[in-house]
Formats: sequence, C-alpha cells, structure tokens
Amino acid sequence: MLEIIPSELPVAKMFGYLTGCVAPRPIAFASTVDKDGRPNLSPFSFFNVFGANPPILVFSPSRKGRDNTTKHTFDNVKEVPEVVINMVNYSMVNQVSLSSNEFAKGVNEFEKAGFTAVGSSMVKPSRVKESPAQFECKVLNVIETGSEGGAGNLVVCEILKIHIDESILDEQGNVDPHKADWVARMGKDFYCRASGEAVFEVEKPGMTVAMGWDKLPEYIISSEVLTGNDLGLLANLPELPSHDEVIQFRTEIDYERLKSRMSKAVLRKEIHKISKQYIRKGEIKKALAISIEF
Repeated sequence: MLEIIPSELPVAKMFGYLTGCVAPRPIAFASTVDKDGRPNLSPFSFFNVFGANPPILVFSPSRKGRDNTTKHTFDNVKEVPEVVINMVNYSMVNQVSLSSNEFAKGVNEFEKAGFTAVGSSMVKPSRVKESPAQFECKVLNVIETGSEGGAGNLVVCEILKIHIDESILDEQGNVDPHKADWVARMGKDFYCRASGEAVFEVEKPGMTVAMGWDKLPEYIISSEVLTGNDLGLLANLPELPSHDEVIQFRTEIDYERLKSRMSKAVLRKEIHKISKQYIRKGEIKKALAISIEF
C-alpha cells in the first residue's frame, strides 16, 4: 500500500489523489449573482446533500491552488447569500465544462456556455433551464477551512424550492436514474455516467437485523468461489437456515448424487458454484442453505 502524509505532498499532487479516490462526485452547477446583480455560473464537484429536514446542500468553491485566489462563486455568495444549484446530466456535460473556463469577473457564463437563464421565484440567481433538477437555496453559512491555496470553502445551503423535470420521474413519481442520466466527476479529466449498466441496486437492510459475517461458517467465509459481495448478501440474512430447510433445498440440486461422486473438497467447491448461481438469481436463502454442511 502506498502511504501518504498530506503535509509532505505538493497541493496539486494531493488534489490528484483526493479527486481520483473520492469518486464519483456529483456536480453542483451553481448560479449566483454579485452585489450588482451580475450572474455567474460555475460547476463544483466538491458537493453533496447533507440533510432532509431541513434540506441541506453543501458545496465548496475552493481556493485556487495555483495562486490562492478565490472563485467568483465564493465572492458572490458572500455578497448575496443565495444560490441555485442545478444538477448536471449527460446531455449538458460539455456545456458545463465550457462554463468552467476562467472567464473574467462579470462575464455571463449563461451566454458563454449557451445555457438558458430562467427566473427563480424565491432567490435572485437564475436557474438553468437545461438542468432536469434545480434547487433554489439560501446560504446559511460559509465555512473557510484554510487560507492557503487549495483550501475549501464550505457553502452550506438550505433548499427553499425544488424544480424537477417530470420527464425524469417514474410511474411512482420517483427519480428514475436511467431517465435522469446524471454525470459525476472522477479524477483528472474523467467523468462517469450514472445510467444504463453502470446503475445497479443493493437492497437496504430491513427491519430485521442481519446475523452478520461472523455467523457464517468458516468453510463458507474461506470459499475459493464466493466473493466478498456474495458473502455480504449471505450475511445479511437474519439467521442461518434450519436443518429442515437445508435438506429441502438440497433435493433441488441432487446433493446426494454429487456427494457420492466427489471428494469433500471438490464437492464443497461445486456446491459453492451452485450457490453463486442462486445468488445471481436473488435466491439468497437457498444459496446459503445448500452451502451448509453437517
């Protein structure tokens, strides 16, 4: 393992490791105005949601590592503590990148990047029409984490109003990730697209507490076939299957016939292969039951 002491690295190198490892990161496409009402539009990937009651978003227009200057967005929210955070999807990503050019203060990035400004109802900054989700926010606080180049400035925002394009909703009114087609930042010049095969589901633990990894038999934990992800699903069951359940499920795979033809080590490996097939089909309890040995 590479071991790193942050204070021993140049800021640019540290930035590279952080943005490469802490990824993917959603993008806050932040619209602000200065005290004279001039608009600014800029993307920030140091961003996330931090609460639902009240609804809080936080993003960081960090100090520039090259010359320790502050971003126009940071200056604006100090003058006018309001912001619209527009979410970014694949259809607009290159325009968003265009807006991140270091245009002079007062230059309108809506015009430079070809975006349509739409008036907000509760804050002064405009919304980005092309964004499928827009959050009108008031700035509660700005926390400066340092005074040197590369230091973060946490802009803590409370959402006052949300605008969501209904075309990205499913039949239940929830956001469909495939329709939203969000993009996120990685390290260097890399992005990722959060739709299609890149999106998968991991069922949240229910009201019944899982038995945990430590309750799995050692011969299952040390399997040459089952992965950590497989074992995580097995350990998320509330308890080990009963003796009767094991017998019941073994009949489906003709366990006794396999047992009569194979050594114990070979049989175990074959059973784990079959168990893995059941896991892929979502039959987790059955997958664990056939792996239990008496």
